[in-house]
Amino acid sequence: MRRILLVCLFLIGMSTISFAQGGARTPQDKAAALKTSLALTDDQTAKVTSIYAAHDKSMDSLRKGDNGDVGAMMKKMVPIIMATNDKIKTTLNKEQAAKFQIQVDAQTEYLKKMMAGGNPQ
Repeated sequence: MRRILLVCLFLIGMSTISFAQGGARTPQDKAAALKTSLALTDDQTAKVTSIYAAHDKSMDSLRKGDNGDVGAMMKKMVPIIMATNDKIKTTLNKEQAAKFQIQVDAQTEYLKKMMAGGNPQ
């Protein structure tokens, strides 16, 4: 249950951050960010882009299908997010996967602080 809550917080925070930066980020934008932070090869970047494209398609269909029921939507989003992260990790080498996990953990911690009403800076 705790893991589900953290993933939900991560999702909410990522959507909040992306809209604050001028709109939703495309799969290409997300992959480019990982390419920079993890030193991905062009082949890895292409794979990550397709993973994010599939992720976004799944999330869009979820948003349309739950008729505004945020609780139900969140329960369905968690496995999609976890599967996306797992798929990305399979394209990475051990060092990149470790860095990726640190990024995910840092974003989760940031969101926990935001949700607690703190100033996460």
